Amino acid sequence: MRPLRALCGTAALALTLPVLSAGPASAAVPAHPVYLQNRTTGLNAADSGGTVAAHNPKGDEDHQQWTPVAVDGGHQLRNTDEAGTCLGRSGTSAVTLPCGAEGTVWTITAGTDGTYTVGVPGTSQYLTGSSADSGAVQLGSAGDLARWYLTPVAYAATPIPSADTRTLDQVTFLTAHNAFANGADGNFASFPVSLFPNQNRGISRQLGDGVRGFMLDDYTVSGQAVLCHNSCDGVSNPVPLATDLQRVVDFLKAHSGQFVTLFLEDYASSDVLKSSLASVKGLYDVLYRPDQEGVATEGWPAMADLAARGKQLLIFSDRTRAGDTANGWVTRDTFGVMYQREWTVENYWSMGGGIGTSDWSCYSRWGTGRPLTVDSAAFHPLFVMNHFRDYTIGSTAATDNGKLLNRAQNFCTSAARKKPNFLAVDRYDLGSPTPLETVGTLNTYVLAAGQ
Repeated sequence: MRPLRALCGTAALALTLPVLSAGPASAAVPAHPVYLQNRTTGLNAADSGGTVAAHNPKGDEDHQQWTPVAVDGGHQLRNTDEAGTCLGRSGTSAVTLPCGAEGTVWTITAGTDGTYTVGVPGTSQYLTGSSADSGAVQLGSAGDLARWYLTPVAYAATPIPSADTRTLDQVTFLTAHNAFANGADGNFASFPVSLFPNQNRGISRQLGDGVRGFMLDDYTVSGQAVLCHNSCDGVSNPVPLATDLQRVVDFLKAHSGQFVTLFLEDYASSDVLKSSLASVKGLYDVLYRPDQEGVATEGWPAMADLAARGKQLLIFSDRTRAGDTANGWVTRDTFGVMYQREWTVENYWSMGGGIGTSDWSCYSRWGTGRPLTVDSAAFHPLFVMNHFRDYTIGSTAATDNGKLLNRAQNFCTSAARKKPNFLAVDRYDLGSPTPLETVGTLNTYVLAAGQ
């Protein structure tokens, strides 16, 4: 895992982190290590025992880094951690070969959208990705799967804009995974799940500690939305969703300028959810509606603007518009709950079991149909970065949280081509540095454009 290097100057911070390519690509091919990342799927080309396969992004742990080198007739792509090994071809297959072998020279051509084609010189054959993890990278015709980002391993960063100009998508927030499953506010699960609370402090304490993102699982019991983990079977007196929402709203009204985001793992019908929200006093005074403010075409607003207008709360549901419509339900955005997949990207939630080794690969929770790299010129989806395991063991969470900055900067930023906006963890009170300290570090810079 590569360390962070920072060079503080008046113009920029030079960081050993993955890169965001913004705007049209330069005609020049970069001459530094890159990830060969497919535009359509977000998967990286990796050396897989002599063949080249599409793999979930995994930083420097999976032979996924390549250095373009200009040679006679084009460029070679030399594997960064396998000396003398280059991206090559054998028939229609992409393979790795000694860099002196025939078939290791490519024509790399920049497009107008920040992507490149990697072609066989003098032909109309191009390196073509697979739509599935571990699928073969091959030669094929031009098309979406033949467009690649050359995502640098190192990028430049600039200091975060001033408090009066920084926008919502430039800020990172500490987020509590299963914030309600804390063992302090009430019952949240039946045995044995109840033995593994994700947090150790109640919602009010979490707010006071600086948590600004809350992941909540809502189910329907007796006609109201309540908070349970996995299911409400056998759970006595679960906390109503409205109770925790009221805590959040009351906090926001007492702390102008603060901003909170709720992520609902949403098992309630839209009618039940709407009724529960309607019982929260003052909710709609602070609720922010990006769907009504042109964010999709104009971008996210400045945090100072939201603060000035008292718009302090954003609510997402993991349900889909199509699913609600198919059920004959009113869509949730009609009462202010946004469909998360329309506004964010999110990596797969699990790093593995509660003990033992962890998987740091960073790929979309929603598959290659909506990769972490989804973006547009005006609207940048917010990036939710999950960093936790199947079961919460205190010692494991402390170790994992201490490595959060490393994974965020050296693995997940390159995978998404954007800085995380929400760092979701278990036991946010554990770790060195703490997750809140890691959030503080990420909030000192933004990725430099035009790389």
